[in-house]
Order: sequence, then C-alpha cells, then structure tokens
Amino acid sequence: MATSARIHILLARERNYAVIIRRGPSKRVCTIGWDRTNNSFTAGQWLKGKIYERRSDLSPDGKHMIYFAMNGKWHSETDGSWTAISRAPYLKTVGLWAKGDCWHGGGLFLTNKTYWINHGYGHRTLTAPHALREIKDPPFEACYGGECPGVYFLRLQRDGWQLCQSEKAGKSRSVATFEKKVYSEWTLRKLAIATTDPPEGKGCYYDEHQLQNLHSGVVWNFPDWEWAEADQKGIYWANKGKLFMAAPGIAGLGEITELHDFNNMQFTPAEAPY
Repeated sequence: MATSARIHILLARERNYAVIIRRGPSKRVCTIGWDRTNNSFTAGQWLKGKIYERRSDLSPDGKHMIYFAMNGKWHSETDGSWTAISRAPYLKTVGLWAKGDCWHGGGLFLTNKTYWINHGYGHRTLTAPHALREIKDPPFEACYGGECPGVYFLRLQRDGWQLCQSEKAGKSRSVATFEKKVYSEWTLRKLAIATTDPPEGKGCYYDEHQLQNLHSGVVWNFPDWEWAEADQKGIYWANKGKLFMAAPGIAGLGEITELHDFNNMQFTPAEAPY
C-alpha cells in the first residue's frame, strides 16, 4: 500500500495565509500556498531533497518563507545543506546561506522585515536578502538544542502554545507537551515526540494531538494528526496527506470538512514568478 504524503503547515500571523510543506516520496518535497479566506491552494515548487519543516517559518504577512533544506550534494555551492529565504510559496531563494551539515540551520521571522538565522556552528553567506535585516544576537532566552526543537519549540511558543512539560519516555523517546486554549471550553494539546526508533511513515520528530473538554475533563486522542492548529473558526489538522477542519462540539469534534487531498500530487518542475 502506498504511503500517504506527510504534511506540515506554516501559518502567517497577520494574514489568512499559510504555506503547506508536503513531503512524499521521501526525497521529494513541495510547497503549496493556502489562501485561508476561501480555502484555495496554489502550487509553489518542488525540491529533490528534504526540507526540515520544523526549522522553517513564514513572515507575519505571509510574503516570505525561511527554510532549511538538504540534498546531500556536499561539493555543490550550498555544501549539500542550506538555509534560504524565498517569496512564499516558492522555493527560489532571495537569501541563501550554505550550511554543509544538518546541525542547526533554519530560522524565524521576528517581523515582516527582520529575521533570525539559527546559525549554530555557522553558515557561509551566498546571498543576503534585499530589504530584509538579520538580527544577529539570539532574540530568545530559551534554547532547545541544535536540531529541530531548537527552532520549532520557539515558533510554537511565539504563536501562543504553552510548553507544559518535557519528559523522557524510555531510553530513545522524549515527549514535550504544548497546550493552546480553544474557545472557552477546550484545550488543544500537541505532543512533540523525538525518538531514534520512529513508527513506520514517521520521522525522528513527529507530533500527536489531544483535545480536552475543560468542563468534563474528557480527553480525545488523535495520534494520527501530524499537524494541528486552531482559530476562531475551528480546529484544522492534517492526517494521511489530507487537510481537515471542524468546530469542537459537546461530544468532541463537530461536522468534519475535508479541505484538500494532497496525496496524488506528482513532481512537476516549475519556475518561480520572480
């Protein structure tokens, strides 16, 4: 049976817009623009390699994306891995930093015009983005190491998620629990899991989710939700290459709407319009 596409989504904080990062097969990834006002989708570009979606971000206005990618071509101009800034939802770079390994990398937007690069052991600047300014000193007090949590956990907390606990679950697994209040009666919980022995179809970093009614205390578990967020309209989640939404009801989720199925997309070369 074919493996479903894997979905991660970057939301713009000041605009009803998002970029969907779709992976599948394992060495093919594409970006898709999502206009959340009418739930329309626009294909960006494909990459023969990997985008580390948990080290990526979208500017508040949704116009620029920062991402960390790897294609393993270690003798190329980008040294096989790189951090880039592009115009969303495309991958063509307007800022480019060669990395050469997969420690650190990526970054976050602080404003529409300022960004922070997760340099770690350093990048080699190839192109500095015009009209955007890098904040050199780390603007965050917390530090979560040199891999995906080092950017992802900061992004979650910036976007309203509260880190409630982080614990070991055996020798090869840890779970960081984030929570966000949804309406007045619900808590959406994100279980950010790191493991050296992931289940089939998942990477070493993946998320599971829970929804809890604050009045009754009842918890609904959604281990197959690989991404989830909430706004005033309801809860949105990705599962097996599809995007869904629903409003919470008395007995859990209300009527579920499938917004889009991304599974049948095929690698298609495309030029960015800039």
